Amino acid sequence: MNQKHQENIFLLLDQDGPFATSGSPLPESPFSKEAKKMAKLLGRGEEATKHRIIRNQIFEFLDVNSFAEIKKLLTDRKRREEIDRRAYALLGNMFGIDGNEREIVSRVNNYSRTADGVIRYLRNKVLNNYSSHIEMTNEIDALSSPAELLLIVFDDNYHIKARFEAKRKLILMNLAGSIDQRERETNIENKFTNFLSFLNDHVWSKRTKIGELEVVYLLSSHEKENFTCTKFAIISRDKAEKIKLKPGQKLTLIKRRRFSANGREIPIYVSIRKKPPEAKVLKLLRKGETNPAVAVDDELGLMGVLESPLDIKVFQRHLTSSAIKADSFMALEDISDSLTGGKRVTKNTGSSSKTSMFKFFARLGGMRVEFIVHTYESYLNYIYQRDVSHDEYEVKRIFDTGVAELLFPQSIYFLDMKKLRDLQLRWFRRQIEEF
Repeated sequence: MNQKHQENIFLLLDQDGPFATSGSPLPESPFSKEAKKMAKLLGRGEEATKHRIIRNQIFEFLDVNSFAEIKKLLTDRKRREEIDRRAYALLGNMFGIDGNEREIVSRVNNYSRTADGVIRYLRNKVLNNYSSHIEMTNEIDALSSPAELLLIVFDDNYHIKARFEAKRKLILMNLAGSIDQRERETNIENKFTNFLSFLNDHVWSKRTKIGELEVVYLLSSHEKENFTCTKFAIISRDKAEKIKLKPGQKLTLIKRRRFSANGREIPIYVSIRKKPPEAKVLKLLRKGETNPAVAVDDELGLMGVLESPLDIKVFQRHLTSSAIKADSFMALEDISDSLTGGKRVTKNTGSSSKTSMFKFFARLGGMRVEFIVHTYESYLNYIYQRDVSHDEYEVKRIFDTGVAELLFPQSIYFLDMKKLRDLQLRWFRRQIEEF
């Protein structure tokens, strides 16, 4: 487990730690044999303090004074309904949600959908070959109520896997709530709209309609050892449909916009994104952080792909001059350029120093936008090169940061994540090189 995971609420998911989900819920009596064993395990240090704080928060959230009262609550339907409504109101106030009761419930339930979306993304992508192993228990998948999920953690009628998943879902919902609060505070929705307007009004060519794209293909050849691009050609859609690929060849679709600079219409493939909540939750998990303001600095982003390094320089200058036309200075921050030689300095677990790109953050119009710019050659390597490809990076950063083991502990899902990491990397390599 990532050391950072030991310092905050992620410790609750550690199946080797004092907060592990056990075969039976916590004992109801503070003087029982199990309770004494827990007290001995916690000791008198920081972990004992964390346990006391979390226990008190659980009691306050469920409006009880002991674990014995939680057990009584499990069979009191009317009282549970009251606590359910109270819990939504408490969370609404904590996350600063404006609106009536129905609107608060709707927004909190959306945090549940984000939490489920994190697990579904991992099932469908990074751990797709083991989807059935990590599928959520139906009853947990169907639940959105935070109070009901918390009660399941202490309900002996539920299997250990279901109780762990209820706890996991609550933690992911808490992260989703923090992200939503941060987005409302930073007005990210309006900023994304303003960013798109800036691009359409000042950056892209006026000779084409908004959303008009030119479809072309890159026919590339790759050497055998590392599958590095050795040459490529830009071909039309009609020609691409007649191509029969040879071993070591790839055909990559790109849809190009254009911008005007120095009397030229320069084509550029662009992917613009606002990072979705599920991706932000995963980033918090990878960083071992619970505060989105600290861990998520790339909410708005643009990836551009141009034919040559010269075109990249022209595009960068075009951006800064376009910002001036929009009555804003554009400051470039955290610039890194590994396209012009030298290895990239990697800060993120799983990232390869062999990845070539021009990366910077642009501050303009009250926004801070991440730009990643490639040449056609570096973009092809970003997709296909061994140890560099984004698919491999996705696998490595989920496993190497400890997120896979944190969310799917071996004691519950019976999967050895060290072995799975290598198996998944080999599977993705095969998909890249053979299909």
